[in-house]
Amino acid sequence: MIGAGFTDFALIAFHLNKTNNVPVHWVPILYAVAMAVAGISSLIFGRLLDKIGPKVMLIAFFLGAFFAPLVFLGKFFLIFIGMVLWGIGLGAQDSILKAMLANVISRDKRSTAFGVFDTGFGVAMFLGTATMGILYGQSLAALIIFSVILQIAALPIFIIAINKQKPIAI
Repeated sequence: MIGAGFTDFALIAFHLNKTNNVPVHWVPILYAVAMAVAGISSLIFGRLLDKIGPKVMLIAFFLGAFFAPLVFLGKFFLIFIGMVLWGIGLGAQDSILKAMLANVISRDKRSTAFGVFDTGFGVAMFLGTATMGILYGQSLAALIIFSVILQIAALPIFIIAINKQKPIAI
């Protein structure tokens, strides 16, 4: 659900160019800001995961879930904040999800597990972005609701997974 609800930057860039809510030269700058935030948040969330445990992912994904209304409905300042939240979500995906997977998969099966995970996540992200692309032509509100609801709906699943966390074999 996180992957399906997380908008690919190509759709965001398309929207920003179409609406002219930011000057065109700011689109790659906003992407760079989001990438910097993703890198920094990966370090922060990784450290917090080590210190306080997997509940940190709930905070990270909750924050990241609210990029869509800001990016798709806002003007420059709100779009900037939305891209920061998008970067937080991306950083959490890159650090926390894979670290959590490593914690529940036996060492001799991790390569396969990461491959299966990345394939599933990629397919979900593709299907979600394709759906959001279709929704974009119909209703920005529907796109935003789709994005936010899918990401928020993942949080209870994470809570269940955190409470049942133990190593498994594939």
